[in-house]
Amino acid sequence: MNKHTLWSLRLGYSAKQAKVIEETGLKSFLENSFAQKFTSEIPEFIQNSPKSFKELQSIRKKLKSSNPEEAKELLKKEQQTNSELKAWWIAKMMEDEFPLREKMTCFWHNHFVSTYQKVKVNNWIFQHNQILRENAFGNFKTLTKKIIQSNAMVSYLDNTDNRKGNLNENLSRELLELFTLGIGNYSEEDIKNGAKGLAGLGIGEDNAKYRMLFEDADSFTYLGETGNLKIDQMIDVIFKQPKIPFLLTRKILKWFIYDNPSEELVLYYGAYFKKVDFEIKPLLTKIFTEEFPKNNAGSKIKNPLEYIIHLIDELSIPTKNGKAIAFFIKDQGMDLFNQPNVKGWDGGNSWLTSQIFLQRNTIVDTLCNGKPFGQRRPENEDKMMENTAQKPLLSVKLNWKKNQDNKQIIAELGNRLLFQISENDQQDFEKILKYDFDSTTEGAENAVLRLFNFMAKLPEFQLI
Repeated sequence: MNKHTLWSLRLGYSAKQAKVIEETGLKSFLENSFAQKFTSEIPEFIQNSPKSFKELQSIRKKLKSSNPEEAKELLKKEQQTNSELKAWWIAKMMEDEFPLREKMTCFWHNHFVSTYQKVKVNNWIFQHNQILRENAFGNFKTLTKKIIQSNAMVSYLDNTDNRKGNLNENLSRELLELFTLGIGNYSEEDIKNGAKGLAGLGIGEDNAKYRMLFEDADSFTYLGETGNLKIDQMIDVIFKQPKIPFLLTRKILKWFIYDNPSEELVLYYGAYFKKVDFEIKPLLTKIFTEEFPKNNAGSKIKNPLEYIIHLIDELSIPTKNGKAIAFFIKDQGMDLFNQPNVKGWDGGNSWLTSQIFLQRNTIVDTLCNGKPFGQRRPENEDKMMENTAQKPLLSVKLNWKKNQDNKQIIAELGNRLLFQISENDQQDFEKILKYDFDSTTEGAENAVLRLFNFMAKLPEFQLI
């Protein structure tokens, strides 16, 4: 695979940015990515969802007093809004000229997990997503303080139930275990005491706030420091711990480059991360510019977003159907705003189970044939046939250079799609696109599309 294509896929979701990386260089691409503008405007589709705790209470009262059908409609409306939110985000991933901010937002989304399924308030989920986007390249400690004090997070990890005399340790535990230090770098006593410091931190109008009635004013010891600490002070203490850099550097390496990064790399980049005072931008710059020259293609399985957007881009399908993409990646185990648990998606080998691989091969056939995708199958088979007949075919156009022989075309596609090509693969490709292939003849486009279809079903296409 061409190195610029490889890094376009790693720092985005398709090969769309390969030419820019090749022409301007990786450093320039990163600078433009860091400078990419984004809007903080609230999308229109979310305007009518509850924004405040009072509005939420009002809707909950309405649900209790409604008949079952009315209650069902209210819940359905919010679920549809969440579906719109997924499509909105996917559109940003696909359309941004420099998609690294959205790639990093998705990284944070899977680090600081907070799901719609549990929170059930789209505006809080949107606020959570915007905090991640605004701080995607900022400071890790600053982001941690902001996101822990979001309404979505205190709701998702049950800190609304955490009060003096009746502590809930969920947020305190995950703050240490999954968000900052990692298992083995704190004690159970730290978790219990951390819950005291978080007691009373609950839902506010714009973000979480302490409620005096439920706070715990007693002094406690937390990771070696004693006092009546509140969340900002607790996070300051966490970021003084020697092991603080390594959980995140390991996860960043796994998200972008290696499913199994070496401990040597984790420690090396972690030491630098601490040196730059937990600033994300210089850390990413160092990781990407130092790993770029290395021969490390094929070290990471594409997640469902990387897979489907790459496929759609290669086939030049002019789809704006983010809902269809959201449905497909949900089937692949990557449901946006709804990870399976607070640990998030596992990644790595979990993206390539036999069932997922079969689904991926099926979608290759579907898209190469120009058929719509991402739709639920009707229970009635006749109805399914009828619905399929009514839907227009997608416009599929595979880009390849004409006036080349079969080996040149194989090399061109292989350079875009596969991190390596074995002798057996090459022989199979030459059986599909034979030595006497003529790009000027009728059916040449279909022949090259058959080659693409075959390549896209290989295990090598699943890796970057």
